[in-house]
Amino acid sequence: MISENTKNIIKNGSVKIRITRSGMLQQMTFTVREVRTGNIKYVELFCDRMIDMSELLRVANQTGLPVEAQNGTAFPEGTSASDFQVGSF
Repeated sequence: MISENTKNIIKNGSVKIRITRSGMLQQMTFTVREVRTGNIKYVELFCDRMIDMSELLRVANQTGLPVEAQNGTAFPEGTSASDFQVGSF
């Protein structure tokens, strides 16, 4: 189930989120992009910086969307790529 907040993030195309990076609180911009994995095309938030996996998971759970950074991808708990297929919201 996609929340209204998540739908607004997708509609706006980006979101600024405060994260802890290297022990410092920083505001990072995450952009919405479509990713193809096999035969599944899904929506995710992307940031081109290194972010701890614990922070990626926190952001994924907070926004309700998968989050990718240079060092990996995190999905909200209990979800997979098929839950965020393009056209499913």
